[in-house]
Amino acid sequence: MAVTDRRFSPVLPGWLLLLTTGLQGATLPEDKVDAFYHRYEGGGMTIDGPSVLVRKGVGNQVSFTGQYYVDSVSAASVDVMATASPYTEERREYTLGADYLEGNSIISFSYTNSSENDYEANTLFLGVTQEFFGNMTTLSIGYARGWDTVREVGNDTFEEEADRQNYQLGLTQVLTPNSLVGLDLEVITDEGFLENPYRQNRYIDPSDPTNYLYQPERYPDTRTSVSAALRGRYYLPWRASLRGGYRYFTDDWGIDAHTVELGYVQGLGPDWTLEGGIRYYTQDQADFYSDLYAYGNSRTHLARDKEMSTFSGLTFSAGVEYQWERAAIPGIDRLQVGLLVDYLDFDYDNFRDVTASGDYLPGEEPLYGFDAWVTRASILFEY
Repeated sequence: MAVTDRRFSPVLPGWLLLLTTGLQGATLPEDKVDAFYHRYEGGGMTIDGPSVLVRKGVGNQVSFTGQYYVDSVSAASVDVMATASPYTEERREYTLGADYLEGNSIISFSYTNSSENDYEANTLFLGVTQEFFGNMTTLSIGYARGWDTVREVGNDTFEEEADRQNYQLGLTQVLTPNSLVGLDLEVITDEGFLENPYRQNRYIDPSDPTNYLYQPERYPDTRTSVSAALRGRYYLPWRASLRGGYRYFTDDWGIDAHTVELGYVQGLGPDWTLEGGIRYYTQDQADFYSDLYAYGNSRTHLARDKEMSTFSGLTFSAGVEYQWERAAIPGIDRLQVGLLVDYLDFDYDNFRDVTASGDYLPGEEPLYGFDAWVTRASILFEY
């Protein structure tokens, strides 16, 4: 986990997972092998690695999945450079799952283990998808339970626990032959050690007001968050579609966030597909966040994580996909390759860059901002 904590990243909201599951309906996915390479580069962070997912059906009612995912992290972010040294680490994730089809219902179960040198997470998921009214309405219900273990490199005596529960409810409705809408609700409860053992916050040096000192951050040991997302898709007559969505997020730490997303997909001939999109994200700070505290231990809870501050960001996406139906490979029904690129630009309203060169008084450093590129290259086989 180190200094940069990916548990509360705003870049990949969990409601996007519900968006896809809510559109599947009561049919088992095709047998497939889906492999991709991802790379994130920006803000002093480089994260990359492969992922492989294999799905295989057994009979007409059961389908099994297995997935392997790797993150290799090289970090020299503003958080790291302010209080520590650049580091590298690797996270490996394994998922095993099964889907069971019965009539118009699919029951899904999965187990995921994610581990790195100082953090291990285990998650169990159970979900049910049910179609109604001639397959015009789809209801999805999901529950996930997670058990995390937090450690600290260089401190063999440090070990803390965190428990997580996730409740999901999704409803998708076909409005016309060319349009559908969906509503997703999600409630997450966290309990235990929720801060980052490496992260620190700063306060004014009582003996020298032109200087500041650091102390460990300290979060509440519980957190409850609620999000609601409204989304829609409209299929155009020239082999294209429009999609849009809005998500509202709030939690009992005082964070309120809004996400708006628009996208367009265009088919070119029988094999090519182009897509583009834009997403805007904005949030308010946590109640106990401060870039610079007046004095040490001035509050019960202390945070200087930039993801707890007030900030906003734009993401631009573009992608291309090519597929062969009945590919000229024995045993392969469909072959698909794709490339998706995101450009992210984030600006922080009350988090300052203490690594900036110059003679600044505490609290007068330049506000922080960063941009990043996310690249995903994929290849998929259906058989």
